[in-house]
Amino acid sequence: MSDRYHSLHVAPPQAGYESVAWWPAAPRADRIRIREHTCDCRTLSYELCQGGGLMFIRRTYRSGGVLIEESDWMPTAQAEQLWKRLLLGEVR
Repeated sequence: MSDRYHSLHVAPPQAGYESVAWWPAAPRADRIRIREHTCDCRTLSYELCQGGGLMFIRRTYRSGGVLIEESDWMPTAQAEQLWKRLLLGEVR
């Protein structure tokens, strides 16, 4: 029996949730730091990332392959607010 550790899970989408613009991942900074992440036990997982003085959310979709997309890069306060809303199911 495996006692796999699970991290945060994203809440189901709430009524009237807003859509996030997702873009193909592109190298924009020499180093990216992952500040927070959701559990990768599901097909779709997210990471709150920081690089080049800005933050963004990386979305990874695993199903027969891997698709990695990113939100817009933005100031820290704005990205942290978007991250909270994502976890609460207010945005997708």
